[in-house]
Amino acid sequence: MGAILSSFLGGGASTTDGSSSSSDSRVIAFHSSNRWQLHFNDSKESPKLIVVDFAASWCGPCKFMEPAIQAMAAKFTEVDFVKIDVDELSDVAQEFGVQAMPTFVLIKRGKEIDRVVGAKKDELEKKIEKHRELPKFAA
Repeated sequence: MGAILSSFLGGGASTTDGSSSSSDSRVIAFHSSNRWQLHFNDSKESPKLIVVDFAASWCGPCKFMEPAIQAMAAKFTEVDFVKIDVDELSDVAQEFGVQAMPTFVLIKRGKEIDRVVGAKKDELEKKIEKHRELPKFAA
């Protein structure tokens, strides 16, 4: 259903919507609250881990974390990585109670299961390792 709605809104959630990220990046950048909401709603049906990177273009620590996030996205291919600019989608940042950048919110089945605030690469990677496992009964 989300894919149908998404097509009416001008494209799928799996696009980068004109993001400056390289074409081989596994990080999905959202530039529309509606597209993010469609993606988020679709994810509620899946046991897949989603890591949401709340960042800002002017944020030094966010820029510092960018290569690490790209590397983690390449390493953990079973995890979805999403980037949201807090200035562009302030309503989404507010919804998740983001107060500092970068903030990484780990989500499964539409629920926040963990969070890392700050440019803490090792802590984030450990939490992804911990939560990335799909239940044994999931396909």
